[in-house]
Amino acid sequence: MTPRQSVWGTMIGTLVSAGALAYADVALPTQVLLSDYALVSGGLVPVLIGMLALAAACLCLAYGLVTLDPARTAPTRVLLVAGAAGLMMSAIFPTDPGTSQIGTVSGEIHRWSAAVVFTSLPVAGWILAKGRAAAPRWNAVRALSVAAAATLAIYLAAHPATITSSLINGAGYYGTLERGVVLAEMALLIAMALAAFSGRAVAKSEPVPAEPAEATGHEREERLAA
Repeated sequence: MTPRQSVWGTMIGTLVSAGALAYADVALPTQVLLSDYALVSGGLVPVLIGMLALAAACLCLAYGLVTLDPARTAPTRVLLVAGAAGLMMSAIFPTDPGTSQIGTVSGEIHRWSAAVVFTSLPVAGWILAKGRAAAPRWNAVRALSVAAAATLAIYLAAHPATITSSLINGAGYYGTLERGVVLAEMALLIAMALAAFSGRAVAKSEPVPAEPAEATGHEREERLAA
């Protein structure tokens, strides 16, 4: 996979994921959390597409970073692969219904897989941008990493399962915060791809013309004689 293919793969996968989840939010009965759409009629397919397309975007970026700087990007690639694995596990194991009082094994796997996704991507972005020059593209990666982490922290505090939810009336808006985390991490993936492969790294490689071999002494004599 070339750097250009990695960028396009990351962007297309992320946009397909955003489109699928937006379709569920607009066309289906409103659900508090995005994963809840898998439990309503017609919601399973867009949720699966959304999760698997975003997993593919993570893998495209991780694979492309191998060609850029394997040693320096190794921690970022591990986190991206972990995020992709978390998304695939979340797709395979559906969440529990919001009205359910008993947690199933599938629901627990889904929750912990989602936790891996939500935490690994902001850390991946921050590590990738760490030590980079203060260029606009890297500043964007840093800003989105912080924004995703901050939104995640507020979402966790607002979730009804936490003791802080009642203190901040989190039940009224924790679903909106979850969507904010997802959008921030989608934007972060695209920003990471554009920052890592910008400039010459994404430019099409042009074949380098072979330099003519230096003429031998005998050939120079023949040319002079001619």
